[in-house]
Amino acid sequence: MRRALGFGLTTQGRHLMSFVRFCEERSAGRVTADLAVEWATQASRGSGDEVYQARKLDTVRIFARHLKALDPATEVPPGDVLSRRQGRVPPYLYSPQEIAALMSAAGDLTPAMRAMTWRTLIGLLAVTGMRQGEACRLERDDVDLDAGTLVIADSKFGKSRQVFLHPSAAVAMRAYEQARNQAFPGPETAAFLVNSRGRPLNGHNLPHTFAPLAAAAGIQAPPGRRPPRLHDLRHVFTVATMLDWYRDGGDVQARLPLLSTWLGHVDPKSTYWYFQAVPELLALAAGRLEQAGRQPCD
Repeated sequence: MRRALGFGLTTQGRHLMSFVRFCEERSAGRVTADLAVEWATQASRGSGDEVYQARKLDTVRIFARHLKALDPATEVPPGDVLSRRQGRVPPYLYSPQEIAALMSAAGDLTPAMRAMTWRTLIGLLAVTGMRQGEACRLERDDVDLDAGTLVIADSKFGKSRQVFLHPSAAVAMRAYEQARNQAFPGPETAAFLVNSRGRPLNGHNLPHTFAPLAAAAGIQAPPGRRPPRLHDLRHVFTVATMLDWYRDGGDVQARLPLLSTWLGHVDPKSTYWYFQAVPELLALAAGRLEQAGRQPCD
């Protein structure tokens, strides 16, 4: 029913079916709060994070609210039974030199088409802030290199948007396009970025290639921190944009909704998180507020 209304429900759908199987294995005749909490906290990959468990439980709560209208015996799990303290891990912020090292390491991949695709993917994520899944789904008709624009269609939350390319980025993507067309004159896919067989990139396989690339580039996280990820290039773009705004003296608060739209965030709250995650941004924001407080009132 929710998918018919336009919801993707990729993760929620998987969780809900897992919960249904959990109930069936126990011959449960109705949904209860105890069953829901037991399922949400059972041992499985990622379940040690209580925030993750709370999000799993939310899937059952949404379903149970609907089911209760049909079966009054259904119990809706309470919303506060698991902690919801946000535990987002600070991103790894690559320096320009590290991004260049990543692209250099990607150039050593084999075969040659795989190397070109990875160099283009890393550069594209770094200069646009796209999600890696959006880059994998990017189709040839979505790319207008003459106008220097990309259309990111039907992405997260069903949102679509347009982003713009610097002329140097358009030149690099055109070189990739020509090499791809020469390697695969009879394309099997509409995807812009392809693997060594001319097929669409599999987003689930990207981390398996990226981890060795980061190691080859000599990039490693500080002790106790999560290893650098391909997704962190999106964070690099976001932070670099905000730092540039502070340095040029512009009104960062007024510009944040523009950045949120560019990134495809559902609202600016997701963008505000960077102030907490990046000490340099937090210091600049605090300095701007202090400076504003010292200015005389009219």
